Amino acid sequence: MVKRSNIFFMTIAVVLSACGGGGGSPGETNEHYSINLRAEKNQLPLNIAGAAPGLGAYRPYTTTLYVEARKGNLPIPGGEDIFACNVAGGLDSGALYYLDGKDEHETEVDDGNGGKVKIPNAYRNITLGANAGGNSFHFHAGDQAGNARITCSVQDPRDNRQKAASVEITVGAATGKPASVRLAAQRDDILGTRSNPNGILSQMAIQAFVMDDANQPTGSTSGSNVQVRILAGTDAARGARLVAGSQSGSVLQLPSIGGVALFSLLSGTETGTIFLEMLADRSDNNVSNGIADPMNAILPVQVMAARTIAPSIESVNLGDVTKGVPFTAYLEAKNGLPPFTWSAVGLPPGLTVDASTGILSGTVSLDAAEREYRATVTATDKNKISATATITLNVVGGLSEDFSIGDCNGNTVCSLGSAAVGVNFAYSFVTSTSGVTWEFAGLPGWLSSATTGTAGVLNGVPSGGDCGNHEFAVTAKKGGTSITRRFQITVVAGVGPANACS
Repeated sequence: MVKRSNIFFMTIAVVLSACGGGGGSPGETNEHYSINLRAEKNQLPLNIAGAAPGLGAYRPYTTTLYVEARKGNLPIPGGEDIFACNVAGGLDSGALYYLDGKDEHETEVDDGNGGKVKIPNAYRNITLGANAGGNSFHFHAGDQAGNARITCSVQDPRDNRQKAASVEITVGAATGKPASVRLAAQRDDILGTRSNPNGILSQMAIQAFVMDDANQPTGSTSGSNVQVRILAGTDAARGARLVAGSQSGSVLQLPSIGGVALFSLLSGTETGTIFLEMLADRSDNNVSNGIADPMNAILPVQVMAARTIAPSIESVNLGDVTKGVPFTAYLEAKNGLPPFTWSAVGLPPGLTVDASTGILSGTVSLDAAEREYRATVTATDKNKISATATITLNVVGGLSEDFSIGDCNGNTVCSLGSAAVGVNFAYSFVTSTSGVTWEFAGLPGWLSSATTGTAGVLNGVPSGGDCGNHEFAVTAKKGGTSITRRFQITVVAGVGPANACS
């Protein structure tokens, strides 16, 4: 009986203590703190666009978290720095934000239009005050799928122990099915030819990335899930090879770890571009058993014998080129690594560019259209780097050897008749051929020349001392051709003593 009584009275004592008995004031409680944490949304989509955090229906990547603590059934006292919250797991999935508009929780940045804008800061842990026993903050999703665990704690003043609560938020979802692939070189640089004397590395590490529909890394589940190969068809591809572990050759099949497969590219002796092709199989994420639904990517790698500035060519206007007349022009490339290989498209018929010298030469065909030609020329240096430019040529017709100036179309001296002293003399050389220009040589002092439209005009008044025969040359020009004829005019006495020959 005594033993039972002791147990009974001990139980009564515990009950009285829990109810605040033993001298406490009415309405107070000596119970320990408790804490609760909940999220408004426990599932968030992937934020692959990098949208900023915010609230509302059009901000689906942000959720609000509510934390509260109680002392028994009552809210804990308010104050600053009461709650400590952090991302306890899955930090890559997102970050914490205050979104309270306070300057200390925002950063001012350029808006791209000459102004400034404030953006909220991201945190991995935050401290919150308590008002009515609680507070709220926010979690914003990133571009990596996973489960983020958010933990908040509060210190119980009775025993100075931390009371904590956690909530998990799922960001996106990985499917494990390859949907996109890409290749990334060790550096954004060139690959040197094998044994080049200029110190350019002839091997390069390359990573192959396999991503699923949610843009998440997809690893190998069985066998190899990445195939890489060197595409044939370029000079640089000859002699180049891929290596990874015990594998070596133009084709490799590799497993990816965390969505990444690593291998190296070794160059051959030729310059140019090596094209690498990467393949993954969406059907079963396994390339070892064949590829039913290929996902592919291409990476070009430039192979050089020496590091140089890319070549360049200036676009030029070469002016008139006359049909039937030999033509020569020299094209020049700057920078790059000689020797250059030249080519051209769009030249007038009859003109070509020498592949090794860049000399443009030839004779434009007589049946070529008389118009402006815009040709594209290309120079490719030893590194197989090309430069292009546009050259402009205006094809015109020339003058035939039997072209007639006036009535004169031979090598004899043709007469323009006589000019009387004191009387104005005028004569026009005209032709139906367009584009003809005129030049005069050896004209007597009293006779002047001019060009009016397509006509060459002579005009003057001889005096008595000019009597006799006068010879001069008339040249018609078109494009790169010219025809010259010799003419004679005889000055005779005019009417009256004042116009007599002296």
